[in-house]
Amino acid sequence: MNVHAPVVLDIAGTTLSRDDRRRLKHPLTGGLILFARHWVDRQALVELTSAIKRERPDILVCVDHEGGRVQRFRTDGFTHLPPMRSLGELWMKDPLAALDAATACGYVLGAELRACGVDFSFTPVLDLDHGRSGVIGDRAFHRDARVVTLLAKSLMHGLLLAGMGNCGKHFPGHGYARADSHVAVPVDSRSLKAILADDAVPYAGLSTCLGAVMPAHVVYPKVDHRPAGFSPRWLKDILRGQLGFTGAIFSDDLSMEGARHLDGGQLDYAEAAALALDAGCDLVLLCNQSTGTGEAVDELLAGLQQQAEAGHWRPDPDSEARRQALLPQSAPMTWDDLMHQPAYQRALERLP
Repeated sequence: MNVHAPVVLDIAGTTLSRDDRRRLKHPLTGGLILFARHWVDRQALVELTSAIKRERPDILVCVDHEGGRVQRFRTDGFTHLPPMRSLGELWMKDPLAALDAATACGYVLGAELRACGVDFSFTPVLDLDHGRSGVIGDRAFHRDARVVTLLAKSLMHGLLLAGMGNCGKHFPGHGYARADSHVAVPVDSRSLKAILADDAVPYAGLSTCLGAVMPAHVVYPKVDHRPAGFSPRWLKDILRGQLGFTGAIFSDDLSMEGARHLDGGQLDYAEAAALALDAGCDLVLLCNQSTGTGEAVDELLAGLQQQAEAGHWRPDPDSEARRQALLPQSAPMTWDDLMHQPAYQRALERLP
């Protein structure tokens, strides 16, 4: 086991370049995230994930694949999954049918990805549908935190049946802040008491079954001046200490606008990564920086190594154990076998 492999990076194209292979073998690399640009067809995806695993068998191959408008693979047999709001709407008509449909969504999502060699999806969204955030919108299940908790737990059950972990996002809640953290630094000015009584409720209710959490690049000034993903108060004191979360914590993408404007200045990627890890993250993501020369990815890996040597963050074996726990524990079915599996066929019938 590595002492700690916290970096989740991406690759430029649909096949591995020499630079990709070099970065995958770096001791700080622990994960790889795929996007729509990596999609050609299922066969190409299987070949790509197989090549990745040949370079690093223990790497966590990830994707943002939630359903609705956030679904990276949509053709060549992949099921078009509904936005999570559709499950909340079904709940208002028939709660039991909504719970069963949520499990079906999780199973189809996880089983199709795993049949193509993808280990992990950053789902479910636990943000509440306040009607204020365009970037969240119909990605949220519902406005009621209790309904979100129950639907998310059912979706997570489906993922588990497919042999896939889960990642609740964006802690403690991105649904109230209006700005999009991809292009701005959102601010949520509510009190800690108000947030814990509403948006953070799913994290408390799912504390025994969440495998991973991704904090929001949102500033909650009445709690901390830093965004949640860079705040020991949010991650160590509240998420782990108060809410009892024991799984892995991923930073959101360090290339987002909300990630690097901290403490009155702009940090480079390695400084931002070290700050996130020191605050309580186990893994850090850097997305969409591998195109061209990929210089930013190399700078992150080299700079983070220097940050460790300078004592600005300490590699953590417990963090590495949490990363390893997200790797699938069973072999996936082939796509052909999955297509003939009765449980999968039933799940397709139960989608909303």
